[in-house]
Amino acid sequence: MGKDLWNMNLTVFHGKDVKEYAFQPDGGAEKQLLNLYPDCEGETFEGFGGAITDAAGYVYSFMEEKDRNHLMKTCFTSEGMNYEWVRIPIDSCDFSTQMYEAMSDPRDRALKSFSFERTETYILPMLSDAQKAAGRPLSIMLSPWSPPAFMKTNESRIGGSLKKEYYSFWAAYICRYIKEFVDRGFRVKRISLQNEPKAWQTWDSCVFTAEEEKSFLKVMDRALKEHGLSNVEVFFWDHNKERVFERARSVIDDQTKEMVTGAACHWYSGDHFESLDLMRKYYPGLKLIMSESCIEYSIYEKDDKANAFRLSHEIIGDLSHGISSFIDWNILLDGSGGPNHKGNLCLSPFMYDIEKRQLKEMELLSHYMQFAHFIQAGDVRIASSAYTRDLENTAFRKPDGSLVVVLLNRTAKELPVKVRLKGQIATIRLPEESLVTCVVKE
Repeated sequence: MGKDLWNMNLTVFHGKDVKEYAFQPDGGAEKQLLNLYPDCEGETFEGFGGAITDAAGYVYSFMEEKDRNHLMKTCFTSEGMNYEWVRIPIDSCDFSTQMYEAMSDPRDRALKSFSFERTETYILPMLSDAQKAAGRPLSIMLSPWSPPAFMKTNESRIGGSLKKEYYSFWAAYICRYIKEFVDRGFRVKRISLQNEPKAWQTWDSCVFTAEEEKSFLKVMDRALKEHGLSNVEVFFWDHNKERVFERARSVIDDQTKEMVTGAACHWYSGDHFESLDLMRKYYPGLKLIMSESCIEYSIYEKDDKANAFRLSHEIIGDLSHGISSFIDWNILLDGSGGPNHKGNLCLSPFMYDIEKRQLKEMELLSHYMQFAHFIQAGDVRIASSAYTRDLENTAFRKPDGSLVVVLLNRTAKELPVKVRLKGQIATIRLPEESLVTCVVKE
């Protein structure tokens, strides 16, 4: 974008509504501005994605071929959201039809009884179709919710902690999981050490203190190297943003900083975008990713529109404060928001009524589309400034030099916006309660 830009055009996408705007000379405007600075760079984005859980795969198994094709085309092709990432649980999580683990024999230290059958039943068919639709290897993130029960202090998949004498065995178990996927032609790009290590849930969970996570990180790093998997990225925390900075201070030192790629975050405790700022300032070498976000029916009302706007606020805040990839939770659930073996029902972009054989697109999906269709892996975040906090925004420069700007107006009034770039201005009006994507090209 270093050359003169006197012939720029701005295209605004608001769902299926598309409008063109021309840039005019600046003229010294001071009010209602959205300033864009394409030469002030932030992170390189690594793509959007979603989770394929046992529950999602189970629902997918009931779907007719036309609905499967539509879902896959929407999520994994360039015509849709072009998802780059898939997050998959190691063994069962709450979004499983029941608890399961690949092996349960404490005497079997050679993992001879290890069985990948449950993952093959529901997760792999959906994952295979996703990769086929994408036409390229997808990047997989594996996350454990709990070690096998016999490895834990309370001998249960629910809560408890990992016994220290099982650290090495559990690390080898995770390596075995990675290899099961790799041997089937899938690319495991990253793992997290533990999903939500602070939470003793009523479903599959395991508590790690900061000291325990740091100790296990060292064991996991050694195991990955011993199994020829040192190329797999390792992420710590994998929990809500409000404590990510404190966890980093406890886990990261001169030795461990070489063992981790970054911190994984969730959104369930509020915005805490400033926590991401702290991470970027004090740990600039670490990646920050959003590994899970969803609308839990136990917290939010079933208001599809309001929940979609909650999501867009979250995505804009995360991307603008340093998140380099954003992975949604379940890509697909049934009509009730499950199945979930503990009844922790949630909203997802696609909901499928198994009894009626009907696939429903939620408003959540249209909001994801406004981001993921336009902002993709390889795009670089650029700086911006807005005249009001009501004009929530995030901006990226694509490899071809074009710009993508996503604007959110959650207010009940129209917002005038003067998009200012390189001495030119394009004037648009942002409708009340709207999410739009702007593309700037020469």
